[in-house]
Amino acid sequence: MEQLQALIFDVDGTLADTERDGHRLAFNRAFREADLDWDWPISLYGELLEVAGGKERIRAYLKQYRPDFQIGENLDDFIAKLHARKTKFYQELLAAGEIPLRPGVKRLILEAKSQGVRLAIATTSAYPNAVGLLEKHLDPNWFEVIAAGDIVASKKPAPDIYYYVLEKMGLDAKDCLVFEDSYQGFAAAKTAGLKSIVTVNHYTQHQEFAEALLVVDNLGEPDRPCTAIAGVLETFDKSYLDWQSLVHLHQHGV
Repeated sequence: MEQLQALIFDVDGTLADTERDGHRLAFNRAFREADLDWDWPISLYGELLEVAGGKERIRAYLKQYRPDFQIGENLDDFIAKLHARKTKFYQELLAAGEIPLRPGVKRLILEAKSQGVRLAIATTSAYPNAVGLLEKHLDPNWFEVIAAGDIVASKKPAPDIYYYVLEKMGLDAKDCLVFEDSYQGFAAAKTAGLKSIVTVNHYTQHQEFAEALLVVDNLGEPDRPCTAIAGVLETFDKSYLDWQSLVHLHQHGV
């Protein structure tokens, strides 16, 4: 029987609801600082999330919404500088404690650690942003691999980031379980042959996750039940996900 040896976590939207009230706000602050008349409201940012990666998101916005925008420097350099300022503003939000972890995240990670399970991060978020969130609420040293940002050539939904993590950990896909929140991330994990649990958020609650082991609104807490959107949570006689339910899902599905 396959043994669950490692948990691999996406960051944005999975560990914390970073997108709507974190990254989006930081982008808008960077735009204002640069004297740009750009603003990304909640609905528009949801559309831009179809593009993985912050720098790639700026480029997509320019192409679709600002095709006549002119700059006096190299476009790649302009985007990189703007994104660097956005990262600074995002880290200020993290430091101020304005981006909490989602329900059940810390509890489940601590349970896994107590079982000797190996942990890793696989995210398109910039490395400083990923580490900043871990430093604020968890401990980066708990994670054997933190794969983030531009560490691979192609971002999700390409599977590259997951292949990278598996190679670094010396594990096969069958040994691991992934936590994702978006179709792009789920598709990346699926292509890499990994089993996934999906915890949807404001932006991803209506996306399709065929073949996910379980789709829930969050991981839940003993005093704060989660809701199964696809799959049957009652299989585990619990209203939240714990280590034993992960083992069952990994071995048998729902």
